[in-house]
Amino acid sequence: MRAGKVYFADRLAGRLVENEDGFFFTYVPDYLSSTRPIPVSLTLPLSDKPYKSQVLFPFFDGLIPEGWLLEIAEKNWKLDERDRMGLLLACCRDCIGAVSVLEEEQTIEV
Repeated sequence: MRAGKVYFADRLAGRLVENEDGFFFTYVPDYLSSTRPIPVSLTLPLSDKPYKSQVLFPFFDGLIPEGWLLEIAEKNWKLDERDRMGLLLACCRDCIGAVSVLEEEQTIEV
């Protein structure tokens, strides 16, 4: 399982998870109950229910760089261009625009 925290204008807006069942995006309750929350994308309107997809949501996939910048990212982090979640977590900490995605710390349960 891999997960990322999704920020909108420096506010934690949601959580994106990839596991064996696919991809899930969920808005965090604090964001939904805040003053005038804004959806991270028109394709992911505000909802307290999780969104599910078998492929990375097109909005998040669109944040991943293309062309020569993608090639640099693939070489530096040794990522496969088909590993869209890996590329998103590696490249989209500081995107142009209001949305950024930071990798969630992995915790090991004992």
